[in-house]
Amino acid sequence: MQLHFKQLGHGEPLILLHGLFGSADNWFGVAPKLAENFHVLIPDLRNHGQSPHSAEMNYSLMAADVENFFAAQKIESAHVVGHSMGGKVAMQFALDFPVRVKKLVVVDMAPRAYQRAHDYIFEALLELDLNLFQTRAEIEVALEPEIPSLNLRRFLLKNLGRDEQGKFFWKLNLRGVAENYPRLGEVLSLQNHFEKPTLFIRGGKSDYIRVGDELEIKQRFPMAEIQTIAAANHWVHADAPAEFLRLVLDFL
Repeated sequence: MQLHFKQLGHGEPLILLHGLFGSADNWFGVAPKLAENFHVLIPDLRNHGQSPHSAEMNYSLMAADVENFFAAQKIESAHVVGHSMGGKVAMQFALDFPVRVKKLVVVDMAPRAYQRAHDYIFEALLELDLNLFQTRAEIEVALEPEIPSLNLRRFLLKNLGRDEQGKFFWKLNLRGVAENYPRLGEVLSLQNHFEKPTLFIRGGKSDYIRVGDELEIKQRFPMAEIQTIAAANHWVHADAPAEFLRLVLDFL
């Protein structure tokens, strides 16, 4: 699978991997600053953004997609940063293809299994008949009873596109991701160790990386350090971009 991607800057390659329901655009709050020092490449992961759709989706497949991306772009090795689902992809990629990764940054994600927390989102989006709406604002209002958070609704609606007739459609493979959602919460396939510098950044207001996760992190990533940005929730790079950039740039 050939992933769609965006790029900016020059220098040593730096790969940024987005989370569930996201796309390359999610990184553009911090990517320009990173591009002052690196050649930043930001792919859309499978079933997201403008990348191809597939009925199959798991972390081994997504890590293989990233390996194909490296080969297609003739990247021998690079720094890799991943947030949330993209953090699990980054971990799996580093474990499966360690020669490709110089340094690894994982943002608010551990290698453990996670409980299903997004079923209500999938249900709300799949129940929408997009043919009934003329504007994004109408869809935003229609989702409010099931998804009260305005910020979350606006984030999700970044996945809307319009066809040549002006009809709305989902750019991501919504049904395909929903059907594979249980696999995205599973513990990683951790057969190897990644013995290169690794930085885990957690949000102080998030519970995605718990104190009990640190042992498993250190077992699989023995050179890992864990830093906390106290003011940030799960969307660390959006909640505290300046501190996030400081940690990442100092580490890289």
